[in-house]
Amino acid sequence: RPRSHTVTTTSSSFTANLSASSSTLAYDREFLRTVPGLLMVTEIVLGLLVWTLIAGTEYFLYPAFGWVMFVAVFYWVLTVFFLIIYMTMTYTRIPQVPWTMVGLCFNGSAFVLYLIAAIVDASSVTEDLDNHNYNSWAASSFFAFVVTSCYAGNTYFSFISWRSRTLQ
Repeated sequence: RPRSHTVTTTSSSFTANLSASSSTLAYDREFLRTVPGLLMVTEIVLGLLVWTLIAGTEYFLYPAFGWVMFVAVFYWVLTVFFLIIYMTMTYTRIPQVPWTMVGLCFNGSAFVLYLIAAIVDASSVTEDLDNHNYNSWAASSFFAFVVTSCYAGNTYFSFISWRSRTLQ
């Protein structure tokens, strides 16, 4: 005897919203014209300079430079990640995440760890270790302090943004 096959399909509001919201990619060109955007680009460029100056040497023989490399590469990758999030306005699509708090924690931790790394970098640079690597390590130390000041600036702007959101 023939069977009747009935198929019922339902669609959730989550998938409808996801397909509607992901159909167009937003791009915020104006972000790079703001002070936090310029600081972020500076952090990326100079952070890349810090870790490439160290990576071109025999840094692995000295544990202090390994720490500086870790901090520089780790925060370089995360800063690129956050730049992409801000440029594509992904933060508007994920309103459950407290982005002002995330930005404050990220920039604050980057400032503190980069400051420690810059101090370690500067205190580890001596001509006694290796003359061949001295100039690269000295330059990386200088740029580490510049990147630290950029993260300090972004921490300040993140704090102002966080503070204005909590007062509302």
